Amino acid sequence: MALVNIPRLDLLQYTQGTAAQKQQFVQDIGKAFNETGFVTIANHGLSQSLIDELYAVVKAFFELPDAVKSKYEYPELAGQRGYTSKGKEKAKDANTPDLKEFWQRGQTIVGEEYSKADFPDNITVDELPRFNAVTAEVYKKLEDAGRELLRAIATYLELDVDYFEAFVINGNSILRAIHYFPIENPDAISPDAVRAGAHEDINLITLLIGASADGLEVLTKEGDWFPIKAKGEDIVVNVGDMLQRLTNNKLKSTTHRVVNPPRELMKTSRFSVPFFLHPKASMSLASLDSCITAAHPKAYEDYTAGEYLDERLREIGLKM
Repeated sequence: MALVNIPRLDLLQYTQGTAAQKQQFVQDIGKAFNETGFVTIANHGLSQSLIDELYAVVKAFFELPDAVKSKYEYPELAGQRGYTSKGKEKAKDANTPDLKEFWQRGQTIVGEEYSKADFPDNITVDELPRFNAVTAEVYKKLEDAGRELLRAIATYLELDVDYFEAFVINGNSILRAIHYFPIENPDAISPDAVRAGAHEDINLITLLIGASADGLEVLTKEGDWFPIKAKGEDIVVNVGDMLQRLTNNKLKSTTHRVVNPPRELMKTSRFSVPFFLHPKASMSLASLDSCITAAHPKAYEDYTAGEYLDERLREIGLKM
C-alpha cells in the first residue's frame, strides 16, 4: 500500500509560533490538502475533559428511547437541526441508507439580521441540559479552530489572510453527533449496508473529534482504502467539496467511508462528532482565477454555497 501523507500538525505553531513556524504550518497543511485532503491537528483548543464530557452526553442522548428522540425530529428542516432517525441518509449515488442516526446543531447568529428559514433555531433536549450546553461549547471552539485553519489555507492559496472570515463568521456550519448503532443481526442487513458509504464532504473543511472506535478510511490516489487513526486528543481535518470547487481541484476533497466493524464487534456502537464548517449561503464557489491555468482549466460551473448545499442535500436523501 502506498504511503499516505496525513501529517500531524500543531495548531499552536500557527497561532502562537514564530514567523518561520507559521510559514512551515501553512506549507505543511497546503501540501497535505493538495495530496490527500487530510491532516490531524493537535492543540486545537478543546480540552480532553471537554471531549470526554461531549462523548458522555452524546452517548446519553442516543441511549434515550426512540419515542423520546423522535420528539426532536423535524423532517422539514432536512436534517439540519435536531434528530435524524435511522435509515434516512445515504451516500450520494448509493441505494442503501447508512447504518446510523444523528443529531445536528447549527449556528447561533450574533449581531446580524437573519432569516429563520436560513437559520432555524437549535433544538433543545429537555431531558439532558448538559447535552445542550456541551454541544454549544464544542461548536464554538471548533468554529474558532476552523477559522484559524482557513486563515492558514488562505495564505497557502496566496489570498488575503482574512479571505474566508466574512463568509464563515455567522456562517452555516453544523456540529453533527453520530451514533453508528449496533448491528444485532448481521445476516439480516443488506450486503451493501455500511456505517457510512463512500462519500466526500459538502462543506469547506470538516473537523472531526476522534471517534469511539476505528472504521474511518480514506481512498488513496492508487485506489486503496487507508485507515485513519488519530491520537485520542487530536482532531482529523479534511477538505470538503466547496473548497475543492473554489480551488479548481488544487485542494482535494478526498473520498472516505466508515466501514462496518469485524463480525465479533458488530453488536457494539460507534460514536463520532464531526464539525462541518460551512460558509454563508451567499458565498461564491466560482473557482479562483489563480487556480485556473492552461494545465488545469476550469472544472466547475459557478455556484453559490447555498445552491450547492441544496443540491447535495437532495442527493443524499435529506431534502425532497
